[in-house]
Order: sequence, then structure tokens, then C-alpha cells
Amino acid sequence: MTPREAIADLQRRMDVSIIGQRDVIRQILVALLSNGHLLLESLPGLAKTRAVKSLAKNLDVTMSRIQFTPDLLPSDITGTEVLHQDGGKNLFRFQQGPIFGNIILADEINRAPAKVQAALLEAMEERQITVAGTTHRMPELFMVLATQNPIEQEGTYPLPEAQLDRFMMKVLIDYPDPDSERGVLALVRSEDAAAGSGSQPATQSPQPDDGKIAAETIFAARREINGIHVSDAIARYIIDLVNATRHPDKYGEQLGKWLQVGSSPRGGINLDRAARTNAWLEGRDHVTPDDVRAMVRSVLRHRLILSYDANADHVGPDQVVEKLVEAVAVPA
Repeated sequence: MTPREAIADLQRRMDVSIIGQRDVIRQILVALLSNGHLLLESLPGLAKTRAVKSLAKNLDVTMSRIQFTPDLLPSDITGTEVLHQDGGKNLFRFQQGPIFGNIILADEINRAPAKVQAALLEAMEERQITVAGTTHRMPELFMVLATQNPIEQEGTYPLPEAQLDRFMMKVLIDYPDPDSERGVLALVRSEDAAAGSGSQPATQSPQPDDGKIAAETIFAARREINGIHVSDAIARYIIDLVNATRHPDKYGEQLGKWLQVGSSPRGGINLDRAARTNAWLEGRDHVTPDDVRAMVRSVLRHRLILSYDANADHVGPDQVVEKLVEAVAVPA
């Protein structure tokens, strides 16, 4: 099975257990194949945690779940030095925390104070943790998928811009359509019945091969994605979009009024990666403007700081990004 066939099979398996959220699944796979981290935001009950578990269940990897709470300590995430006795000598040994996994579910990440959130910064950017002066490398396959609730703000701590910028994409999950929601009811009934009988849920299609996808398959896919061609025109288009967030007044008085702070260079880097991954998933060997436009909202929406005027006009980041896409021309 080729890497593309394996990823298509992974997407099919996730589609079976996450009904009505195909776009969310697609963006999770884009982040995975792009070696990026993902921030999932939605109201409760819209399958954020289920989506992450579905991904991990179908990969031959280790998943760690960290439930963020106000009393969490940084060492609860990173691990700590523990005193051991060896041959009558007292020795300190590093005991790894839950961050040392492959797929990390950071559940309700905004419920922990800034010091705990900051414990993730080094791991997410440099793929390492430093404890007591010693650096510990993360696994080669390492992905943080964080969740947060956009409306329940009591007892929460907004993520600082430095940490938001380390997430490759921010994905908003909306309600499923009525047909999909009926499918969800049928799936849950099937799972409840299967839990009682010990059998496989009837709504799941039979799997010809129940083997999990190996991490090496993900790495092979990433190597193919690295070979996707990006023309000079597309590269200029990506940079023009990012620069437009920094100098919005050049693209209209309204945009200049709405945008206070634009994207960092990470925005352009991640938009390039996401566009290449989207092209690969579509079976192309080159990036088109449509690939860039397909990814631009998820990559830029959490990197923009809107002004008071935008809030007063009830304008959100997605509307600003749409305006920018309309205003920035594709270079010839």
C-alpha cells in the first residue's frame, strides 16, 4: 500500500466514526502530514475529543491525554526529576510526563494558567523539553491537538499570542447537518449495542485489514509532500497574503480599520506546508492557488489580532481573511 493509499484509508476509517465532519478530518490529516499542531475549537459535544481519539486509534502510535485544569503544574506535563536509590546511592532520574507521546490531546487547554501553557512552548516549537538543565527530545512523530470551548470563559486563561502562533492551524467545528446528525444517532446506538454484546458496531464497514498505520507511513508521506512543486508565482501569492495582514490599509480603508496586528512569518511557512499537503491529498505534484485558498483561513485566523472597530462591527477573523483573499491578486 502506497503512502497516499494508506492516508486515504485512514481518512475513510475516521469518516466512519466522525460523521458529518469531513472537512475537520481533512484538516487534521493536513496538520499531521505537515508535521504541525492543531487547535480545535467548538461548542461542547461536537466530537473534538472523539476526532483525536479516532486518529490515534488508527495509527500505530502512543496517545497521551492531558486534561488541563487550573491546579495543573508544569511538571505534570513535562515530567520531573525523581529521587531513586541505586546501590545505596541517591540518584535523580528523569520521569517523563504525558507530553512524551506521539499524539497529544491537550483537552481544554485554556483552563490552565499561563505557566502551564508555557510548558508546551519548547515542546511544540523545538520538539524537546529541558528539565533541570538536561534536554530531552520528543518522539519523531509528535503532534499536539488542543481543544477549547469558545463560549464558556469562566475560569479560563486565554492563550497568549506566542503560543497560538505555534499551532499550525485553528479549526472551527460547527454543528453537523440534519442527515449527518441522524447518522450520529445511528452510530451511537450501534456502539451502545456493541458495548453490551462485545461485537463490532453494525454501522462500521468491515475492514479488510485492521492493522494500524505505522508511523513510517506518515514519514514516507511527508517525504513525498516535500517534493511537491511550488512555483515562484504561488510563493509570491503566499507571501502577499501574509504581508496583506501586516499592511491591510494598502488593500482598503475597511481592512486597515479592522486589523491591528498581522501574521508572523510562521503564518507563511505553515500556509506553504498546508498548501503542499492539500495538493498531495488531491493527487497533484504542484500547488495551485486553490490549495492556498483552501488552507488560508485555518492557517491565519488565529494569527490575527483584530481592532476594537472590528469587534464593534461584529467582524471575525474569517471575514477579514476572506476580504484579504478577495483583495490580493494571484501573481502572474
